[in-house]
Amino acid sequence: MSASDPTSVASVPVTAGVKPARSLRDLQRLARPVLVAVPAFGLVVGLIARYSGFAPWAGPIWAFATVPVLAVLLIEIVASLRRGDVGLDIVAALSMTGALAFQENLAAVVVALMYAGGQYLENYAERRARREMTALLSHVPRTAMRYRDGQLEEVALDQVTPGDRILVRRGDIVPVDGTVSKGIAVLDQSALTGESIPVQQGAGEAVMSGSTNAGDPFDLATTHRAAESTYAGIIRLVEEAERSKAPMSRLADRFAMVFLAVTILLSGGAWLWTGDPIRALAVLVIATPCPLILAVPVAIISGISRAAKAGILIKGGKALETLARIRALVVDKTGTLTHGEARVSAVHPESWLSEAELFRIAASLDQASKHVIARAIVVEAQRRDLRLSLPTSIEETPGEGVEGIVDGKHVILGGRSFVANRVPDAERALSAQKKAVGAVTVAVAIDGQFAGTLVLADELRAGTARLLADLRHQGIARIVLATGDRRDVAQAVTAGLPFNAIHADLTPDAKIFVVTGERENGPVMMIGDGVNDAPALAAADLGVAMGARGAAASAQAADVVLLVDRLDRVLVAIQIAQRARRIALESVYVGIGLSFIGMIAAALGYLQPVEGALIQEAIDVTVILNALRALRGGVGTVTPHN
Repeated sequence: MSASDPTSVASVPVTAGVKPARSLRDLQRLARPVLVAVPAFGLVVGLIARYSGFAPWAGPIWAFATVPVLAVLLIEIVASLRRGDVGLDIVAALSMTGALAFQENLAAVVVALMYAGGQYLENYAERRARREMTALLSHVPRTAMRYRDGQLEEVALDQVTPGDRILVRRGDIVPVDGTVSKGIAVLDQSALTGESIPVQQGAGEAVMSGSTNAGDPFDLATTHRAAESTYAGIIRLVEEAERSKAPMSRLADRFAMVFLAVTILLSGGAWLWTGDPIRALAVLVIATPCPLILAVPVAIISGISRAAKAGILIKGGKALETLARIRALVVDKTGTLTHGEARVSAVHPESWLSEAELFRIAASLDQASKHVIARAIVVEAQRRDLRLSLPTSIEETPGEGVEGIVDGKHVILGGRSFVANRVPDAERALSAQKKAVGAVTVAVAIDGQFAGTLVLADELRAGTARLLADLRHQGIARIVLATGDRRDVAQAVTAGLPFNAIHADLTPDAKIFVVTGERENGPVMMIGDGVNDAPALAAADLGVAMGARGAAASAQAADVVLLVDRLDRVLVAIQIAQRARRIALESVYVGIGLSFIGMIAAALGYLQPVEGALIQEAIDVTVILNALRALRGGVGTVTPHN
């Protein structure tokens, strides 16, 4: 705020909350670097001792450096067993314990270093993969500048209530949902939608919380509490997505049991066959740890993070895996295939008047009306940069029309019958015009003479036909429309589109039957935006909500939420999901295959424990880096569909 601003600021201190105790996971994360440093330091010191005349000290040093890693690992294994989880960390514990028992202390410290290093690398990979997801959390505002008694006060966010007026300064995060009450809002919504170009909102237009003010300060009239705002809802969805565990990860856990059994049988068989326990130890070492455990969660989290960057919120790994296997699509019409609001689609002036002038006069008069159609006309006029005049002598008949004076001319504006009853020649001219199915016609008369019509309709999103064709190319065999609108409207809007079936006049429960009926063709995805779509979204194998402007109920019921009002993001989401799943499986198959080859070589005596540990670590690093490919590239270029 500049010094010349007459509004004073009353600073109100905000009490900082007490930080909660660190969770076990946080402590483990902080301990990872220490657990890497201890065996690394011990390995170096032991090697120095071995080659500098103190060889007897090398073994004890390596053993001492192994013990902390083994101790932490055993604690984690016990905690996992109490939860009913059995994983391949047991193999790591067996290999370190066996190496210490058979005085293979160098192998023990190498395994400890490689295991701790692998865990640290996995943790780093997951943190990197979550970076885009947690970017939302890092932008959560804590306070707001609220107007009170002619002054500004800084208050805690939970004190802001609907109806308050707050100041959003340049660079501030919009803390709650609201509408612009003063000034022009230039908003950077990239953290929410992935859109890099700022949007501009004028007085009365809605502003989504979580946006960044990229322009001059503006006043916001709040419409929701912070906990009920768009941004708070998105944060809750993000946290839910991060807590979710993918079915592929659970499958990996079950497969890990098989791998664990094979590892123990192979190592035990090598011992019994040769009588050499070192061969058994070498088998255990090269099986530590399994790339199956590492690759799947990293690839899944990377895919979810990549989608979040594109404005697509996927609620966990289950949703991502299902998204990759979709074979049938059920889609709503209003607000999904279409924009969900009336827009001016055509202007038909009489011969004595230009299109621009007819539109300007109609929009000028409609400034005095609060009707949704009037608002749509005014918004379109502003978009066309038309200079609107101030209307006077306004008389409005609610739900029918309005009349008044614009630039000294008497203007009548409204429905067909409203204008026809007041202007003698209007009825004949209107009857000669073909009425469009599903459209609204606004008639205009000027100084007692019929002047033309404006046609408004909920138009199909541009590029929809191309999008549906692209979805078929991605493996969706059935595409079905399910709408509550009249059949003639649905057929008119979707004419020429590649739908396998069109279901109209549907109630919310009838939409559920459409979804369940398509399940025989494979996993079903439902896309919708309204409250009436929520039951069908919940019933589908995968529900996708148009969350940018849709109802909160639909976003809550859905598995995937599109944070930007663009239907083409569905295609991007499928491409990301399919690629993440493919990369996870590639990493698993390659990693397990290489591990088995190494285990067989160790059982046959071609690899010593130390060599096995080094080879297995190379395998682990390879599969983790491969899984991180899901963070970038590989998604085809998509033509924007507005």
